Amino acid sequence: MTVDDYNNCVDAHADGLYRFMLKHVRDVEQARDLVQEAFAKMWLKVEDINASKAKSYLFSTGYHTMIDQIRRDKKKGNYNEVEAQKLSHAQQYSDLNEILHEALETLPEKQKSVVLLRDYEGYSYQEIGEITSMSESQVKVYIFRARKALKQYIGSIEAVI
Repeated sequence: MTVDDYNNCVDAHADGLYRFMLKHVRDVEQARDLVQEAFAKMWLKVEDINASKAKSYLFSTGYHTMIDQIRRDKKKGNYNEVEAQKLSHAQQYSDLNEILHEALETLPEKQKSVVLLRDYEGYSYQEIGEITSMSESQVKVYIFRARKALKQYIGSIEAVI
């Protein structure tokens, strides 16, 4: 693709790509940024792209850029979304060990077992799988769910202390 082909592609497809992005993200500035990012990525590969396939390349790149941005935005939290009171307990504890034991008691038995084996005893995922007769991937899932539940129960350390 030549520079003229690239410029023609910008003229021909920028509005369509913008409308496509805007329908998905529903934010004018974010849609503009995504379109700009898609064209920037296309420019980096301008010599490798066939001019007849420029539109499909552009929309594919734009789509994947948008998905990546949405995933990054999901990981970001907004401080105002959650009230600090919801993350803290009504009673103040001075013993963190006691809080951890209470949190562990709220877990289902399998989750409690794998967390204790992993975090307290230091076993590997494979060893835990052999001990509990689970696959390694099942062990990882149970540990992930248990840690997530513990985090939700305990909340922030600042709220506990």
